[in-house]
Amino acid sequence: MVVGKLVCLRQLSRGNRALEVRFNRFLGHDKVTVERIIESWSESTVAAVEGRHVLAIQDTSEIHFNTTPQRRRGLGEIGKGNNHGVLLHPLLAVDADDGNCLGLLSGQIWTRTGRRTTSHDDRELSDKELQRWISTAMAAKPLLTKATAVTVLGDRESDIFALYASSAEQHFHVIARSMHDRKLADRSGLYEVSDAMAAVDRRAIQLPARAARPARLAHLELRFGAIELARPQSKFLRHLPESLPLAVVDVREINAETGVEPLHWRLLTSHEVTGIEDAWRIVQWYKQRWIIEQFFRILKTQGFKLEDSQIGTADRLLKLVAIAAKAAVITIQLLQARNGSRQPILAAFDNGQINVLTALNRQLEAGSKRLKNPHPPDSLAWAAWIIGRLGGWDGYPSSKPPGPITFKNGLEYFHAVAAGWSLRDGACPRAKAGTHTPRERL
Repeated sequence: MVVGKLVCLRQLSRGNRALEVRFNRFLGHDKVTVERIIESWSESTVAAVEGRHVLAIQDTSEIHFNTTPQRRRGLGEIGKGNNHGVLLHPLLAVDADDGNCLGLLSGQIWTRTGRRTTSHDDRELSDKELQRWISTAMAAKPLLTKATAVTVLGDRESDIFALYASSAEQHFHVIARSMHDRKLADRSGLYEVSDAMAAVDRRAIQLPARAARPARLAHLELRFGAIELARPQSKFLRHLPESLPLAVVDVREINAETGVEPLHWRLLTSHEVTGIEDAWRIVQWYKQRWIIEQFFRILKTQGFKLEDSQIGTADRLLKLVAIAAKAAVITIQLLQARNGSRQPILAAFDNGQINVLTALNRQLEAGSKRLKNPHPPDSLAWAAWIIGRLGGWDGYPSSKPPGPITFKNGLEYFHAVAAGWSLRDGACPRAKAGTHTPRERL
């Protein structure tokens, strides 16, 4: 998937019908479960988070698969009920200091089984889909024991009092964008209080491009202050504290161009915010949320085209989504590594592949006395330099960094070499006899 930038099993099989059948059998096997695939997401991430302040960024995306009334494929409704598909809620680990994507930690993937007849207000928190914001963060906790600090970060849908309370109990910090004008402990309104705060600073920040918005420089005005957030009146939340001490950081765009919706973030956080630099730091951390949006774009029409999959059953589609999520993260890590990130090489390559990369690096460096790989050999940046060179990049610092197409070409070349290397070393038991199967060739 990483190499081909797609998830279509027929195309991944390159016309090999037997291999396509094997892929389908793998997805259909009872012992291959969504839960186990999600569990495997974190295998390289756990080591990468050690000694770092981790932004645990989570969000939900709907993946629409084409269906007909006669062929729903077992998929439930998404959106406003006019489409059918799968919901993906991953949690990405991102370095708070440099923005490097460290990998996936936890998540949920599901399809709805029908419409709920009980109203939202009459259901326990555990019986609501928004519970995923809490359970996903809690599932990541044992994987983050070696991190120096953890900040759970989400968009407006994560504005949940129970999430703030749970994070406090688990010694996590939290940053969420406000969705509701909540009541404070003194019965005043959150928006009333934040609007009344004095503007204390102005700065310009670069906003990355989104699907419907080009990148732009936004001029922001800053307000911040301490608040005491009151517990909602729901009978299902009476076990939680009556109030929670938080800070609000309010940034709003001034002098936006005509036709541009001004940015306005009211950010609620458990971090202590005592000065202007503290407040801007919260804004910069929240800005890192764009990485999970990039992750979803890679999965969908702008990348792997996950929605185009024609797999016929929901259970196999769920597994396919789980596998594609891991491939999307590796793609992000390689793109970041081209700029010299500190990511360890084991985030994307195993020991056997590292041996192949070492041999290729010697060959590439031998071809030019002046051109050497500038990165440490245990870093993903070192591997990205080699992959970029294999894809046609000249490797000079003054050149434009390799892009996705160059990496795609380099990865295709690398995997072909790695397959030959494996056969040479006898990793394939039938290699000497020349009777290896398509799966063994893969």
